[in-house]
Amino acid sequence: MNNLLKQVIDENKKYTNYGQVASYIPELKNAKRSDLGICIIDNNNKIYTAGNYNTKFTIQSISKPIVLAMALMDNDWTSVFSKVGMEPSGDPFNSIMKLETNDTKKPSNPMINAGAIVTTSLIKGNSLEEKEERMLQFFRRLANNDSIGINYEVYKSEKLTGDRNRAMAYLLKNDGFINGDVEEILDLYFKQCSIEIDCIDLARIGINLAMYGVDIESKERLISEKVSRMIKTFMVTCGMYDASGEFAIRVGIPAKSGVGGGVMASVPEKMGIGVYGPALDKKGNSIAGIKVLEDLSEKLELNIF
Repeated sequence: MNNLLKQVIDENKKYTNYGQVASYIPELKNAKRSDLGICIIDNNNKIYTAGNYNTKFTIQSISKPIVLAMALMDNDWTSVFSKVGMEPSGDPFNSIMKLETNDTKKPSNPMINAGAIVTTSLIKGNSLEEKEERMLQFFRRLANNDSIGINYEVYKSEKLTGDRNRAMAYLLKNDGFINGDVEEILDLYFKQCSIEIDCIDLARIGINLAMYGVDIESKERLISEKVSRMIKTFMVTCGMYDASGEFAIRVGIPAKSGVGGGVMASVPEKMGIGVYGPALDKKGNSIAGIKVLEDLSEKLELNIF
């Protein structure tokens, strides 16, 4: 498997030349465009790696399905989905348009920024610090890595430049979709996006989702089966922004991307995959990372459809 992964990384490295690292968050510009790495953890807990798999990067939007799982475990489902929808948006992840033009004004789904801000607002805790600690502990348990933390340089960069997210949040507050202090909710949202991980962490979270919420090592249930199924369904329908349909056809694996260059994929009952390639296409997905997953899906027959 390691040889196959090395081959797939080598063959797809050229695609990094066709993408650009994210620049709208200034700190993300520091990523090396040519980096490409992968980790697979299978259902026997075997770990396979290739390329720049141990390079650290921020999780960004890959945090959205994890925080959604928390929101669903913290709250009544009816209440969560009264505030955020379940449908693909067909718009860019940071689009603000439908918050005004939709009949309901409700964010389309929890994988776009507006929907994710809603789910972040639903995390339980008596203070911002308690919510942040609960969130970090949840990520650490899912990744089986107690050293996971927040990259404060990226967090500060996001907070300084996050005016579009701020505009969304105040619109959501105005229309009754979030309660509480908007700046505090945004602070937690910027921190969740700035959690620093590597491909191994992503693959570990991916395999734990693939095993329907049961930790591959300890056999402890971390997420209910029902929630883990829902998370993977959102990943299929909305996880790759407005390229989710094409990705489902070409690759056919539940996956979630982030503008930090990461992609987390979860093949039910088989494996978790973490990919890193910070060169992005125009829709905000790792351009070489998608090619790597497309190749692997074909070579290992991973398509769930």
